[in-house]
Amino acid sequence: MKEKLKAWSNRWKTVHKRRIAKFSRWLHIYLSMVSFVVVLFFSVTGVTLNHTDIFQGKTYTTEEKGKITVAWVNVKDTLEVAKLSIVEYLRNTNKVKGAVSDFRIDETQVSVTFKGPGYQADAFVNRETGEYELSKTQTGFVGFMNDLHKGRDTGKAWLWVIDVSAIFLIMVSLSGLMLLLFIKRKRITGLLLLAAGGLIIYLVYKFWGQ
Repeated sequence: MKEKLKAWSNRWKTVHKRRIAKFSRWLHIYLSMVSFVVVLFFSVTGVTLNHTDIFQGKTYTTEEKGKITVAWVNVKDTLEVAKLSIVEYLRNTNKVKGAVSDFRIDETQVSVTFKGPGYQADAFVNRETGEYELSKTQTGFVGFMNDLHKGRDTGKAWLWVIDVSAIFLIMVSLSGLMLLLFIKRKRITGLLLLAAGGLIIYLVYKFWGQ
């Protein structure tokens, strides 16, 4: 009876291990395909960020002028400044992009700052006349991609993309490790290489990173 139970237990363990290995292989393959673009994007932009002296694109700045409705800004109570009207006017008239990151009001001037990846626009409105000066700065495609990598001025949706991408990469790494543990002939070598890689990274930082 004991021998039968032992044989059944061994057979169950073997089947269970095969299922886990098969699932890990499936998970690793398809997660790798789904996250391929993510890995490629963050790898390329990691290089451009690390070598901005080489890959830094040209910065373009344009200046524009205009005039808004005086009643929107020429009021005694600063709380009554028509913020939404000013912002929408600049978006529609001057094709301003990005989210409003700053809106300041003082006695003589209203300033509005819009920011997006690789983009910034600053508007300065004279409260007496309604006339304004607008400056747009764009860092080009490389700057745009670098800001996406850092999640700078990209909005909540893109921050979610970064978080989900990180989860995908964690799962790809762990599923790959699980696969390695099921391959007896390569298990020890793989784990030694894993430890060696971690040690090399630590030593590089310890002796050359500062």
